[in-house]
Amino acid sequence: MGSEARKRSREKIREQREREKRAAKRTKTLIVIGAAAAVVVLVVGIGFAVLNADRRDSGYEGALPPQVLQEDGSVVLAQEGAQAPVVEVYADFQCPACRQFELLNGDVLKRNAAEGNAIVHYRPVSIFAQQPVPISSNSLRAGAAARAAAEHGYFVEYNDILFENQPTEGNEGFTVDELKDWFRQTDAAAEQEGEFDRRIDEEAAVVATFTEDYLPALTEDAVAEIGEETLGTMVLSDLISWGADNGHDPAFLDGTYTGEIITATGTAYTRYSGDNTFRGTPSVYLNGELLDNNTAMTVRGLNEAIASADAGEVDTQPMGDGGAE
Repeated sequence: MGSEARKRSREKIREQREREKRAAKRTKTLIVIGAAAAVVVLVVGIGFAVLNADRRDSGYEGALPPQVLQEDGSVVLAQEGAQAPVVEVYADFQCPACRQFELLNGDVLKRNAAEGNAIVHYRPVSIFAQQPVPISSNSLRAGAAARAAAEHGYFVEYNDILFENQPTEGNEGFTVDELKDWFRQTDAAAEQEGEFDRRIDEEAAVVATFTEDYLPALTEDAVAEIGEETLGTMVLSDLISWGADNGHDPAFLDGTYTGEIITATGTAYTRYSGDNTFRGTPSVYLNGELLDNNTAMTVRGLNEAIASADAGEVDTQPMGDGGAE
């Protein structure tokens, strides 16, 4: 065999070996991908099974303990004089993850409160208030409506109804007529229904002014004056305070439930620090300590956390008669 022939032969052998290496690599990759896919399917399957098992175990149809409206608009659900861990729940009625939490653990909270094992402190907020309409307006209308229901002692019942009927993000929902109709699913008296309806009309007008006129103008001026970077570090209540000093009068929010929930949201962002910092919804705190998702978003995890916790203290004060039933 001549030198040129030997050269061609060596080249063919080298090319064959390269093809074999590439084929082996593809086979190995397919095996790894297949194994990973199997693991994903297994994990998802286990998660789905656990989720549904949790959901099946969480039903509660017993009587509710007293629900007491607080001065800041939050609501405490607990047996009178209960000495128990305090579970604080921050939720936005437009938040899909909050709906998931409610479906999983809403009844867990009721049962523990009814049995004297927990003091449940509902703290509605609106983390979507600065989002475009209708996400912002949905969130704020629902929050104001829940506050109006709390005024008459029906927060917990109305809370459930709102989450059951949560609109898909980006779609308009929680309309004025719907909010009024849903309140009639409670045991409220006719007089209470009339008062609720009037308040819903008032709050809906405030929400429209805030989301369609006030906030867009305020945001535009803030971007021009202080820049997007600084604006991004400010909570909404701070932006409103800045606006008050720069030609954007927020007086129309005074005395409204819409303004109250905006303030409550700003307070949530500044109340906690470190690992307990409030970052969004749902956020569940047990005696002031933020629970991780594995604990807060499973029936077993939340039940076990409550059972192992010491008694806590509510850090708000009741408002008048508290709106209790």
